[in-house]
Amino acid sequence: MIAKRQMHLVAYLKTGPTAMHVGGWRHPDSTLDDILDPSRYEHIARLLEAARFDGCFFADLFGLYDVHQGSFDAYLRRGGQISFLDPTVVLPVMAAATRHLGLGATLSTSFHNAYHLARWLGSLDVMSKGRVAWNVVTSATDLEAQNAGMTQLPPRDERYDRADEVLEACFALWDGWEPDAFVLDKGRGVLADPGKVRYANYAGKWVRTRGPLSIPRSPQGRPVVMQAGSSDRGRDFAARWAEVVFTIQRGREDMREFYDDLKGRTAARGRGPHECAVLPAVSVVLGETESIARERAEYLASLIDPELNLAAASSGLGADLSKLETESGLKALQRNQGMAGTEQVLEQVMKAEGIGIKDAAKKRGGNEVVGTAAQVADHLQAHFEAGVCDGFVIAPTTFPSMFEQFCRGVVPELQRRGLFRTEYTGRTLRENLQH
Repeated sequence: MIAKRQMHLVAYLKTGPTAMHVGGWRHPDSTLDDILDPSRYEHIARLLEAARFDGCFFADLFGLYDVHQGSFDAYLRRGGQISFLDPTVVLPVMAAATRHLGLGATLSTSFHNAYHLARWLGSLDVMSKGRVAWNVVTSATDLEAQNAGMTQLPPRDERYDRADEVLEACFALWDGWEPDAFVLDKGRGVLADPGKVRYANYAGKWVRTRGPLSIPRSPQGRPVVMQAGSSDRGRDFAARWAEVVFTIQRGREDMREFYDDLKGRTAARGRGPHECAVLPAVSVVLGETESIARERAEYLASLIDPELNLAAASSGLGADLSKLETESGLKALQRNQGMAGTEQVLEQVMKAEGIGIKDAAKKRGGNEVVGTAAQVADHLQAHFEAGVCDGFVIAPTTFPSMFEQFCRGVVPELQRRGLFRTEYTGRTLRENLQH
């Protein structure tokens, strides 16, 4: 008997007030006084693991957004997407509180050298017993480059070319240890077998590293690779490397186009469809009845600050929309900055509603799935069974209450339908993603 296909669930997190919904932090159900406290991250880790989520990952920025009007005023004053803590410091706290939950960090290949990346992530993977994911980014704003001592970002394609080399080098470093290199024989005085540790000796155009890595091999061999690139070059990169792809799409047909395109590129690389899970982002507003859920969604929408929405869109585009005079002037403002995913989402809103980019930016948000737990499960099931995704990245509106409601209501409904696991079956994150 062929086992029924089951969806994957991954939580989208930030070490700050706002994840996706720019007004969510203002809601009475959102906690703020614990953002800098380990207990916040222990709680969400235990909650997600009890619900059998595959994992979670922290979106991150190597700085503080100041694209909008050349200032970070809007982000700090109005509570934008900010990383008040380095996620690589938070993840060990979450690892200690759990046994199965996958744990992802966002780290840029443009600013960190391969040996540092392999060492940081390899150490986390060993300590968590094979539960770490690396959300690979090439970065999209000059402010990040300037924080790393550069004048501006390299050209987009060059950033991906460098990223290819960084991953090749990291893989060579991680693969430099055989699984059984440790001997630990006190009697013979042999700690480890040097014959089972190799130099990497990697040399590319931008990246060089000798190795060997000092970090032993983890139970899953190396961290799981996540990626969210939406450009043509980004999709090629994902097809080569990614095991989880995070994407933001407005509707089912947009999901289908992305899914079919990426799966085709993955197959062209000789990889099977199960080797790369495509997970679009979803936020939900739940209620005991549909009318209650819609009332809650309306209240949540009333908390959206249009100015912060505009600032967030500007940050994603790498262009200050407050200075945009004509639609055709966007590329000049962007120069070499911006994320293709942000552009595509705004283009979808513009096309659907017949509005300009500024108006589309101010209207971002309010696209949550709204209803009872059964209705939300219906929505997820319909998309999943339509073959436009392999599961979902669940992004919070309010934190932690949305996750609490989702785990208490929607997850059991999905489990009753046989669409989501009731127990973990793998030892590592990679094994759970492939089951």
